[in-house]
Amino acid sequence: MPTDIVTTREIGALVRGRRKELGLSQEQLAEMVGVSYQQIQRYENGGSMLNVENVQRVAKALEFPVAAFFEADGVTMRFAISSPTLTNEEQKLLRGFKEIATQSDRTLVMSIIRRLIKK
Repeated sequence: MPTDIVTTREIGALVRGRRKELGLSQEQLAEMVGVSYQQIQRYENGGSMLNVENVQRVAKALEFPVAAFFEADGVTMRFAISSPTLTNEEQKLLRGFKEIATQSDRTLVMSIIRRLIKK
């Protein structure tokens, strides 16, 4: 077997990392892709292989190029999880927002942002 093939587990890890970076739950991603959240769990754990159609759906939902799933360099994957459309400052803001523990605090942050946008 060739060793330069990207494994199902590596693709699953990429899906999980990108999903978490975007702040999506497995349920949200499942809805976007049109599968059950259990199926997303199987994809992320490497228990199920993504078919061609679902690779494209997942890539679109995660705003990630399809080709990035299949780039391999020996054992390590060559990919950047960060979105090319977000600045460093925007990425920090997104990461910070995801770390807010309570829904009420998230709602407060969103109301502050909405108020600032109106200025």
